[in-house]
Amino acid sequence: MRPGAAAGNLLRNIMVFYREGFRGMTLGRSLWLVVAIKILVIFGLLKIFFFPDFLESGFSTDRQRADFVLEQLTPPIPEPTTGSESP
Repeated sequence: MRPGAAAGNLLRNIMVFYREGFRGMTLGRSLWLVVAIKILVIFGLLKIFFFPDFLESGFSTDRQRADFVLEQLTPPIPEPTTGSESP
């Protein structure tokens, strides 16, 4: 027996198990359809209304967008203090 044969049989058995399970579904297909529609509504419509494309409307070039994002993600470097401070 090959070293990967057991893993190949296991994967094939799992795939057959799920394929046969989905074929025999009656109520499950309707429920999966409801889940798919809900996901489309949540990620599709809500994104349009609640997450506008701020970078597209606020800046005209990719360089300006990249600079803005970099400024927002990186904290400013504090200025070194000058004076006669001794440790």
